[in-house]
Amino acid sequence: MGPSPRTAPPEPSRTASAAMLLAAVCLVAANMRPAITDLGPLLDQIGTDTGMPVPALGVLAAVPLVAWAVFSPLAHDLSRRFGQPRVVLWSLLVLFAGTLVRSLPGPVVSLWVGTAIIGIGIAIINVLMPAVVKREFPARVPAVTAIYTALLAGFGAVSSGVAVPVSHIEVGGEPAGWRTALLVTGAVLLPFAVAGWWWAHRGAEHVHVRSDSARGRTGIWSDPVAWLVAVYMGLQASMFYMFVTWLAPLSMSVGRSEVVAGIDVMVYQLFSLAGCMLLPLILRGGLERWAPALIPSLAIVGVAGLMIAPAAVIVWGSLIGLTGGATLAMSMTLMAQRARDHDTSTALSGMSQSVGYVIAALGPVAFGALHSISGGWVASLALVLAVLVALTVVGVFAGRDRYVLERR
Repeated sequence: MGPSPRTAPPEPSRTASAAMLLAAVCLVAANMRPAITDLGPLLDQIGTDTGMPVPALGVLAAVPLVAWAVFSPLAHDLSRRFGQPRVVLWSLLVLFAGTLVRSLPGPVVSLWVGTAIIGIGIAIINVLMPAVVKREFPARVPAVTAIYTALLAGFGAVSSGVAVPVSHIEVGGEPAGWRTALLVTGAVLLPFAVAGWWWAHRGAEHVHVRSDSARGRTGIWSDPVAWLVAVYMGLQASMFYMFVTWLAPLSMSVGRSEVVAGIDVMVYQLFSLAGCMLLPLILRGGLERWAPALIPSLAIVGVAGLMIAPAAVIVWGSLIGLTGGATLAMSMTLMAQRARDHDTSTALSGMSQSVGYVIAALGPVAFGALHSISGGWVASLALVLAVLVALTVVGVFAGRDRYVLERR
């Protein structure tokens, strides 16, 4: 009797494959905000060390948002040509490279260049992940989106909270400084995300399936539903990044220390995490239709509280954080739910994030400029109130059960 034929190793079960993919999605989520949210609490150190004025610091904080606006439209074509898994993997590597460049000692130009590279890497992943969720977890879009955005917010919160303490750690008798803090908080988890994403997709053939829509990528730019999603995305992101960037300086202005101000930003983002997790509970029954319009109400109360009683910054920041997380999860859910298939979802995600981050990039710059001109925070907070009112109005229309690229 001859030797038995060699058999191929069994493929992982569907449940195991789904679990590996979900773990990879979670690892990616954990790296989507730390390299951005660690900047705000360190702005005072960066300004003191480099001599950059307040308006320039606001522009620095807006650089990733500008990169997201410029590079988001490229994600759809890259996904079509190379496949989503490969593009996400390379984007993670770009993000890692940008984090290294940003922390290089020497001329301040590396800070600007590295921040821009970080923005490019995150831009592509931002666009593709809602489509990945739509394709791989079609029956669990709100739940998986909530997990993704909660991890995104949670690890962003931790980054904000530990950035200043890390900068104060003594190395050779001297404080580590803001460059080391940016490197540690931005890059410590990235190797795990790269390895996890590669492992979940190893050996698989990913063939892109084109949408049946004849209008395709270009039609999305003239679709009214897509524009509603885009404007909703932009307004919520503008509100979120105004506070990620400027909440720490605002907190310090009412007498809180640099470390406590960083913790205030962390608490703000931890409540964003809670908002992400609560969204699936809101998207049930009759509330689903009105959720996009109702969620901003908490932040309206929080911003009014900051204007009237700023000493209670941690209370008001918590309310604003709940809205920030819930509206982010709502935006990503809309990108998946307002499309019939994952290809259209990718196009919608690219378009809405491109438009959205043009709007969002103006937020931190305008907030900082109003503070610089007025010498206080009331004018800046009034800007946030106007953004939240507009977000509520857009949410009324974005909540309707409509789909992009369909006749109505």
